[in-house]
Amino acid sequence: MSEKKIRLGVVGIGRGLTFARLADAVGMQLVALCDVREDKLAEVGKQFGVATYTDYDKFLEHDLDAVVLANYYHEHAPFAIKAFEAGKHVMSECIACKTPAEGVALARAFEKHGKIYMFAENYAYSAYAQEMRRLYQQGEIGEIQYAEGEYNHPIDSATYCRLAPGVNHWRNHIPPTYYPTHAMSPIMYVTDTRPVSVNALSIPPSEKDEERLHLRRGDPAAIILCRMDNGSIARLMGLFLRGHSVWYRFHGTRGAMENLRHGNQSMLRIVHEPWDMRPGDVREKIYLPEFPIHADLARKAGHGGGDFFVMYHFAEAIRTGEQPWMNVYRALDMTLIAFQAWRSCLDDGRPYEIPDFRDENTRKRYENDDFSPFPEDRRPGQPWPSIKGEIIPPPEAFEFAKKIWAEMGYHEV
Repeated sequence: MSEKKIRLGVVGIGRGLTFARLADAVGMQLVALCDVREDKLAEVGKQFGVATYTDYDKFLEHDLDAVVLANYYHEHAPFAIKAFEAGKHVMSECIACKTPAEGVALARAFEKHGKIYMFAENYAYSAYAQEMRRLYQQGEIGEIQYAEGEYNHPIDSATYCRLAPGVNHWRNHIPPTYYPTHAMSPIMYVTDTRPVSVNALSIPPSEKDEERLHLRRGDPAAIILCRMDNGSIARLMGLFLRGHSVWYRFHGTRGAMENLRHGNQSMLRIVHEPWDMRPGDVREKIYLPEFPIHADLARKAGHGGGDFFVMYHFAEAIRTGEQPWMNVYRALDMTLIAFQAWRSCLDDGRPYEIPDFRDENTRKRYENDDFSPFPEDRRPGQPWPSIKGEIIPPPEAFEFAKKIWAEMGYHEV
């Protein structure tokens, strides 16, 4: 890696510290941190020996080359746009924007300022996903016809309350389609396709679910079907059903591949039908793939090595001046699934387009689209995060949550 250090600032001292700790490994120098939690920020700033800011505008005035946005899930686009305007490169956690209108503004700001944008979608950079991409590009399974991506992450009520302190915390108001990037990113990365339309159905909460002392207002899960631009279909599944699952399957015109569901789920399985086999093919092969580069560094990082590789590709893009594969347009492709799939759920599965924000004429149709389930945007015509409409948690859930929050030192309701 280049000896020239890229001066980095990180927004968010929760998740953001993962990226702060990886800065040196990818040739970056952490120089500033930003967060609204002043006491905690001062402590962390001393640990890293860097400048700290509670004001984002002041933070951007620091001598920075690049910014990592690890702030709240639905706040990324306005922060990214401000960073572009200040002349900074941006790596943004997912999702890329809160509304289609914010996505339009983000695409336009990116094109206006010409800085690097990296989407920190780490699930595409596991060892098995990178190996799947290599195999697919070599023609191992032919052209993709059907793919499945699952990011299903059940969470107990106590843990959920800790992750979502406050009645209006964003986690308490997300529909089940609003976290599609972990399920879709490996599919797009492996096959180099993009979604063009979506049909989705939501699964409402069950009265028989006894673990309901959280304040989540949304449905627990949805099934999303995406038509990809080559005609194939991708099925996405998540978010909170019992049975944790991070799993991807690809069916092509001459074979299939998937990571294993059982045992070591980083193992890769490749299978061919007898009539499709070519010289050197094996009917079925199961093995543990390795990272293509920097394996030692990746193994030490979170999310199966993905956290290292999003930082690595961000740094490389800045050094070369070439946009990364996980660029702003692919970030928007993945993000727009969230909104359009929820519209489909509310419309009993009717198809909705995934607009391509590379095209300005398409962007004009969505520049005022502020579709949002979040409480700060609540008004007539805005969606609820459940197909049942407004869900009000029972009194015992509020009492349970307040007890958890008090133990955390959080007393705002």
